Amino acid sequence: MNAHANSDPAEVRKFSDLAHRWWDPTSEFRPLHEINPLRLDWIDGQTPLAGKTVLDVGCGGGILSEGMAARGASVTGIDLSEKALGVARLHLFESGLKVDYHLTSAEAFAAERPAQFDVVTCMEMLEHVPDPASTVVACARLVKPGGMVFFSTLNRNPKSYLFAIIGAEYVLNLLPRGTHDYAKFIKPSELARHTREAGLETRTLTGMSYNPFSKTYSLGRDTDVNYLLSTARLA
Repeated sequence: MNAHANSDPAEVRKFSDLAHRWWDPTSEFRPLHEINPLRLDWIDGQTPLAGKTVLDVGCGGGILSEGMAARGASVTGIDLSEKALGVARLHLFESGLKVDYHLTSAEAFAAERPAQFDVVTCMEMLEHVPDPASTVVACARLVKPGGMVFFSTLNRNPKSYLFAIIGAEYVLNLLPRGTHDYAKFIKPSELARHTREAGLETRTLTGMSYNPFSKTYSLGRDTDVNYLLSTARLA
């Protein structure tokens, strides 16, 4: 697979069509706004972001990118949706933060800037590409030896189908119908194999859960649906 081929045009189009709503906390992107503080604290707790060079792979409209910039990191964001990046750039005028956005794939950027970043994040993105292992390899190439790479994605099992698709998309309407394809969900063991083969060492595996009664998200041991994996590139 060449550096530009690891994308699904339908997936890119799906998020491009919603791009204008990315920063509306009551929109389809509400879950991203609500989990962002959790993701930021989790990352910052393992490698303080202040002063770090950070790459956000699949940055979309820039919610996580801006959050990391606000914590003192020098952030670069990459995505394949031109509309999402347009929204991300416009929002910088409102926030006053600085993020360097590029329209490119992880594979292409890895060929241009290998081992350039202290931290690489790839959150809620692997389940939207045809070849997640290729993205993992690119992330490993982009981070400096000894640097950290953070992933988050969805587990593949009956519970995750029930909660992430039936519950989130059809019952609770947390996400638009068709947001996720269950066949593209990734088991933690599969992601751990991809990272190991890419030269990354697993540090922590953490679950993320949603309580429909309190309408809040939390981190914990339950990795059955959403989970986060932190890794370090071996020197």
